[in-house]
Amino acid sequence: ANAKIPWDDLQYIFGEIMYGGHITDNWDRRLCMAYLSTYIKNELNEGLELFPGFATPPPMAHKEYMEYVAEGLEQETPAAYGLHPNSEINFMTKQADDLFRAVAELQPRGGGGAGGMTMQDKVKRILDDILDKLPEQFSMMEIEERIDERTPYTSVFLQEVDRMSQLIYEMRRSLVELDKGLKGDLSMTDAMETLMDSLYDDKVPERWDILAWPSLRPLASWLVDFFARHRQIVEWTGDLATPKSTWISGLFNPQAFLTAVMQVTARKNEWPLDNLEIVVEVTKKMLPEEIDAPTRDGAFVHGLFAEGARWDINANSLDDALMKQLYPSMPVMLVKSAMQSSGKESKDIYKCPVYKTQSRGPTYVFTAGLRTKAPPTKWVLAGLSLVMDVVE
Repeated sequence: ANAKIPWDDLQYIFGEIMYGGHITDNWDRRLCMAYLSTYIKNELNEGLELFPGFATPPPMAHKEYMEYVAEGLEQETPAAYGLHPNSEINFMTKQADDLFRAVAELQPRGGGGAGGMTMQDKVKRILDDILDKLPEQFSMMEIEERIDERTPYTSVFLQEVDRMSQLIYEMRRSLVELDKGLKGDLSMTDAMETLMDSLYDDKVPERWDILAWPSLRPLASWLVDFFARHRQIVEWTGDLATPKSTWISGLFNPQAFLTAVMQVTARKNEWPLDNLEIVVEVTKKMLPEEIDAPTRDGAFVHGLFAEGARWDINANSLDDALMKQLYPSMPVMLVKSAMQSSGKESKDIYKCPVYKTQSRGPTYVFTAGLRTKAPPTKWVLAGLSLVMDVVE
């Protein structure tokens, strides 16, 4: 009989059939295969260190295995799963936020008492502050009349202008309606009550959230983000030229911008659009102000953050994150389009998913190929991704 253990076969059986066959998400399947390739190998019988301080034991009886695990396995840490210690900080921070949010929601909403503000007084103050700062809607007709050539980038920004105008209209309409309700000019409806609760609890109102972008921010932080996004659109409407570097995180639909990059490349080289993919080059410039002029090939973008690692500008590759730096900023990136590769995994490229928010999942945007000196499997286990909008 062949004494050699078929490790590759075992990886395939576990990862693609018995267990992996039930995994529907491609990123989850990649993680599953990364764990299997890391642990299901010949070194498993030779004292493989599963994580710092705990190695696999030599062959022994089942009872001895149980005793070895009970005595040698210390308290679980992120390192046991290939994660960075920062992930534990993130986890505990979220637990604390959830706890305080639950406590806040249990607080009474009656009168202020002892000279304090009532719920209506607080909401009226927030409402007036937002209305004072809320910009006017854009004039789509006036902007379109000034456009000489409608490029794919122009179409993207026109869509952004339209969606921002819709959001501004709904914000003003609902706030003015609630203001009249608080004054007694209108009867309070369920929609107005819901809006009042959201303003009081520092939450983004549901109707605004539907028209806006995916975000985990509380209302106060969301409004700061809203005004920053509005400024980018105002700057574009000023000269109607593609920015030197686009704040891609500040777009309603960043996928449309990436599609525009591919459309421009396809037209320029007469390539079929369906055969193109997005390629990323990380520059050595941390700030968009350092970009002198727009690139002729693709587009410069900024506003991305790494979770699970950091970018080393000197080495021009991924590196371990620094302690307590949970979401280090990425440098300005050059986004280009090229013909699709054969699909083979490169040993020095990590295919990094990019998401709109920290919740990941349905907020996926695209995959960025980032250079790495370590095996890509390391970053798969670390859960490395790029995030556009970060709430710390």
